[in-house]
Amino acid sequence: MQIRNVAIIAHVDHGKTTLVDQLLKDSKTFRENEKVEERVMDSNDIERERGITILAKATGLYYEDYKINILDTPGHADFGGEVERIMHMVDGVILLVDAKEGTMPQTRFVLKKALDAKLKPIVVINKVDRENSRIDEVIDEVLDLFIELGADESQADFPIVYASALNGTSSLSPDLSTQEKTMKPIFETIIKYIPEPNRDENSPLILQPALLDYNDYVGRIGIGRIKQGKIHVGENVVCVRLDGTKKEFRIQKLYGFVGLKKIEIESAGAGEIVGVAGLPDISVWETICEKGNEVQEPILTIEEPTLKMTFGVNTSPFAGREGSLLTARKIEERLLKELQKDVSLRVEPNDSESWIVSGRGELHLSILIENMRREGFELQVSKPEVIIKEIDGKKYEPWEDLELELPTDSVGAVIESLAARGGNMENMLNTENGTKLKYIIPSRGLIGFVNEYLILTKGYGIINHAFKEYMPYESIEIGNRKLGVLVSMENGKATAYGLGALEDRGVMFIEPGEEVYEGMIVGENNRENDLAVNVTKAKQLTNTRSASKDHTVVLKRPRLLTLEKCLDYINTDELVEVTPKNFRMRKKILNTELRKKEDAKKTKIIPD
Repeated sequence: MQIRNVAIIAHVDHGKTTLVDQLLKDSKTFRENEKVEERVMDSNDIERERGITILAKATGLYYEDYKINILDTPGHADFGGEVERIMHMVDGVILLVDAKEGTMPQTRFVLKKALDAKLKPIVVINKVDRENSRIDEVIDEVLDLFIELGADESQADFPIVYASALNGTSSLSPDLSTQEKTMKPIFETIIKYIPEPNRDENSPLILQPALLDYNDYVGRIGIGRIKQGKIHVGENVVCVRLDGTKKEFRIQKLYGFVGLKKIEIESAGAGEIVGVAGLPDISVWETICEKGNEVQEPILTIEEPTLKMTFGVNTSPFAGREGSLLTARKIEERLLKELQKDVSLRVEPNDSESWIVSGRGELHLSILIENMRREGFELQVSKPEVIIKEIDGKKYEPWEDLELELPTDSVGAVIESLAARGGNMENMLNTENGTKLKYIIPSRGLIGFVNEYLILTKGYGIINHAFKEYMPYESIEIGNRKLGVLVSMENGKATAYGLGALEDRGVMFIEPGEEVYEGMIVGENNRENDLAVNVTKAKQLTNTRSASKDHTVVLKRPRLLTLEKCLDYINTDELVEVTPKNFRMRKKILNTELRKKEDAKKTKIIPD
């Protein structure tokens, strides 16, 4: 049976996972009576809730005399480590582009990875049935992007398929009347244009895991493509470690991928994508070889993290109330476990109770925090900071491509905000539905911007960004919150009376009855300074009845804060307390008097 190995790449929400659904259904991979959910490849709870792919996943299907291995990749640049590794397991890619939105920042990011790996691309224009689709313009945009990214002649001469993954239709023609309820044009294009992998089964075994999976029964599973040779369950092989040392082990289990299942198999040959179990601490890019023919394949580099945060033990007065995993040992174990499967992550000890965790972006790190919270952890995290590199004695910082779609009446305010954050406008385009802006901006200028942008555009703005490159550091202060906060000066329960008395001071983050502690941030001040307030204040009761009728206190709705909004919002002297039930923002120094003294030291002018 012939093999094709292909990855599906695209910008976020352009329909990768939906297309994989249709390919699996159309190839009769599922039984007719089998109940299949939408976006079956998004198996993680957070993936299903947010509608994004976080972890790259392997699947396989049979079409006529071919086994087609498909790898579904994340579209978000924060999970670029997953995309980079996938490129070395496949021989071609399907680049999916939305027929209305066209090429976006992450389209550029994922396509660059594929072209750098010298892979053969197929372009699928998806959502062709959408109102306002602009198929011809989008094809021109794609071609321009290929040329801009330095595609060679064979890559730039790509085949195009037109599809609606949601409806399960496709065609080789841009004429919508030719759309048929089948994925056959995509299957046929894969078979015709994606080269067959090396099938040399007679040479000594070489397999380099590019992804990791975990199973409670067999432990860690290394997933990769067999470069050459054959592999059998029960045979003894050698793993050449990243440091060059060698470890012999026995193949305990071997897995192939069909549909949504890992299927146990007895053997596999060159070109196949398999999962190997038997070595508890197998790692990405280590080389599995035949005994007596040990070689070390090149260790492929992954782009370095661009953002760091401090994760620490929860030190708030509410510590231990809502979570079951609180200790430094448990948090460290969990972070080190994450390192086993996420090669884009870095963890360094900061002190005995905190760690510096570095990743590829805010989303990358916030997903880790969210997973830990759901597992029962309590922790406190700091404001994200960009990682500054030193090259030849000069400082460099990460910059990003930024694309915005927004209502025209919000453009002035957004341009003003981006100018203050160090952004440089590259293009501005008026469209039927509003305005499109293209910027390049320092990554630190984007910290806290998403929340502000949604307020400036009244929730109608769309934002996309992707890492561009490291550029010289400009020593200007950008990205800090302009307004101060309202900080509780007492422990207790917030009262309607206490909150009502403070409403004209700013916007509240809490409701009556909510427990607070000294140093906890309860609202946003209207002014630039922080203000210590008492939200637990109760109305003085007397036995004298007021002549005027008592009025019920009617409070404005508090501002709801998600984890990402909290991380965006805090300043460097603040932390986010994360528990399984709540996110709370707090000052690093909880005591009101100590905090005032510390603030006075910072603002004190030292005489000459």
